[in-house]
Amino acid sequence: MGSFGIAGVDWQERINWDRLRKYRLESARARMKANGLGAMLCMYDENVRYITSTLTPGWNRLKPGLRYAMLCGDGAPILFEQGDIGIQIERHSPWLPKENIRYSYAWIKGAAGPASQQQVKKFMNAIKEEMKRHGVAGEKLGVDFVDINMLRAFEDEGIVWDDGMSAMMEARAIKNQDEQECMRIVGAIGDAAHYETMKFLKPGVTENQVTAHIMQFLYNIPGMEDVEDVIVSSGPNTWPNWRNFSDRIIKPGDIVFMDLAALTWNGYKSCYYRTYCVGKKPTQEMKDYYATALEWLYDSIDAVKAGTTTREIAMKWPSAKEAWGYEEEDQAAANLWGHGLGLAQYDPPVISRIWSLDHPIEIKPGMVFALETQHGKNLEFGVRIEEMLIVHEDKTEIISSFPVEEITFVAM
Repeated sequence: MGSFGIAGVDWQERINWDRLRKYRLESARARMKANGLGAMLCMYDENVRYITSTLTPGWNRLKPGLRYAMLCGDGAPILFEQGDIGIQIERHSPWLPKENIRYSYAWIKGAAGPASQQQVKKFMNAIKEEMKRHGVAGEKLGVDFVDINMLRAFEDEGIVWDDGMSAMMEARAIKNQDEQECMRIVGAIGDAAHYETMKFLKPGVTENQVTAHIMQFLYNIPGMEDVEDVIVSSGPNTWPNWRNFSDRIIKPGDIVFMDLAALTWNGYKSCYYRTYCVGKKPTQEMKDYYATALEWLYDSIDAVKAGTTTREIAMKWPSAKEAWGYEEEDQAAANLWGHGLGLAQYDPPVISRIWSLDHPIEIKPGMVFALETQHGKNLEFGVRIEEMLIVHEDKTEIISSFPVEEITFVAM
């Protein structure tokens, strides 16, 4: 399937944002009830956005508790936004009842010092009031984040709480048709970014310069939000995979890989590696390592289908001992890897030989995830490749389309 355009038009149904918002909210509510929870308190921004469909500044997204949201019984979500940003939320997000947009009581993970206890008390009073207002006082409260201040306050106030993150993960795992279309657009943007990388790469530029160029390219695309990371590694930085960029100058014959981890379009995130060789054609040894990584990747993709499990996928990869001589799988964490994509870069399922062999998860239609493999020669060069997928009842759709059959050669 191909994605439609990114603008709204009157002559074609593209992403139906109202349907998307309703689906996410009702999915969260259904999983809340299925997990025996009367209410949920969401403090991680991917969960706040999932139930409220609201956007907050970047600095506000990475600190649980600066803003948060509640879902109580059958009521509309309640958003506690940082400071007076809620006035903008009222203007931007009319699907939230005005009376359900509040200001938050933050203690910034304890940075407020002794004032944290004062803030947590106000926070708890507001939580209790909402549960009472919605008729779920005394029922179990699911939470997706907790710190020592909250633990003490829950005990003092007699609030019965439990794991709420699992319920939210269950909801976020399955994407409806509109979320899937968002992810196709994310894939298409990723294709364009890799093409732009290929055009910009040359000997003499630094990893930093490539990252900066792709950041600028991405931020010029309508609907782009924060770009969490553009990883550009070259030469010996590629193995073991440093997963970073620096002021290293790229030299003729260097292997370079770039990962879009993660561009964020209307909240939906990518993870998308490709490998390049700059200025000189890759050596046969480089090609051989790449061919091995490619085989591992597509063997695992071939195992993906509705009804199978993460165990069957992870079994397609060699052990850390077989591949690199490591004694434990944890030493090779994320070398052979799969993870869900959506409003977070780690939605279910997360696939690894570390846990998937003994704790398999069923693959279901509507799941969207990335599979990635890598291989390399210690402190000389490495290769990494990745595909993004949508699982359907009868097929697996690959939504990353930049060529992957061989290392992309960039001539001088």
